[in-house]
Amino acid sequence: MAKKSSIEKNNRRRRLAAKYADKRAELKRQTRDESLTMEDRFQAHIQLAKLPRNSSKVRVRNRCEISGRPRGYYRKLGMSRIALRELGSSGLIPGLVKSSW
Repeated sequence: MAKKSSIEKNNRRRRLAAKYADKRAELKRQTRDESLTMEDRFQAHIQLAKLPRNSSKVRVRNRCEISGRPRGYYRKLGMSRIALRELGSSGLIPGLVKSSW
């Protein structure tokens, strides 16, 4: 089980990324727009730098919904390999059979 503080920090980053997604995309589009003047593009860069650092989508870490584990994460299921194995062994995931020999 991951620390509650790291799970909460990651949730905060998710919320910030969702909040600033449109503004960030617009500023990035302006910085790459060749039709704008160099000064306007530079101002867009400055505005982008003023946004909170944690509002960037790349700073969000994929974590297991059950345990908060950051590694061994399956995107399709939203959980780690260990949580998947435990739920599969107890028969809580339909269609998943844990093999043993």
